[in-house]
Amino acid sequence: MDRIILIETSTSLCSAAIVENGGIVCERRSESPRAHASMTAPFIDSMLRERGLRVADCDAVAVSKGPGSYTGLRVGVSTAKGLCFGAGIPLVSVGTLDTLVWQALDNGLVPEGCRHIIPMVDARRMEVYTGVFTPDGTQVSPTVASVITEASFSEYLSEGPVLFIGDGAGKCSGIIRNPGATFIQVCPEASGMKRPATAALREGRFEDVAYFEPFYLKEFVTTVSKKRLF
Repeated sequence: MDRIILIETSTSLCSAAIVENGGIVCERRSESPRAHASMTAPFIDSMLRERGLRVADCDAVAVSKGPGSYTGLRVGVSTAKGLCFGAGIPLVSVGTLDTLVWQALDNGLVPEGCRHIIPMVDARRMEVYTGVFTPDGTQVSPTVASVITEASFSEYLSEGPVLFIGDGAGKCSGIIRNPGATFIQVCPEASGMKRPATAALREGRFEDVAYFEPFYLKEFVTTVSKKRLF
């Protein structure tokens, strides 16, 4: 039996799930703002208790590797590492864009005749983290940070219907005006990781628990508050 703890904290949604033999058997999610650090570990503890399991009864922990929120990714990865170190089980990672693509495929969200799936993770203002995938889940362009304009993805839209999905899709719907474009505003969820995480486990594509770092794509930039403290 393949049993994996799934952790997805790359955006505003904090979610966790357990997959067994390719099916989700329990999950937890919260949209409470800035709650990832306080909720991720309790979610996992609650699910394990529900199933009567220990961490060591699982075959791996899968975590979102990004791109996405710097803080959210750090919380997810540090939690996953702690579980793996403590239980002596392997760590696998799943790209945030892959999770969104498989959410669309597993939940029947892909429109008929769709030629490409383009996941979008909000990167503030009119910028998104994105890449281009085929309807079988294969990525065909690099993951990049892209500023959206009216001409964005026109070469793919010229080939037929395109699904744009993610927490960055909604803000692009007013910019990319094409009858072949479908926009679904949704955050990546842990349940969407089940297929790529299971494949990684079965193929032995494990991360180094000590040295694995999230894929931030852009450097984290600190700012100085303009508010006077006293």
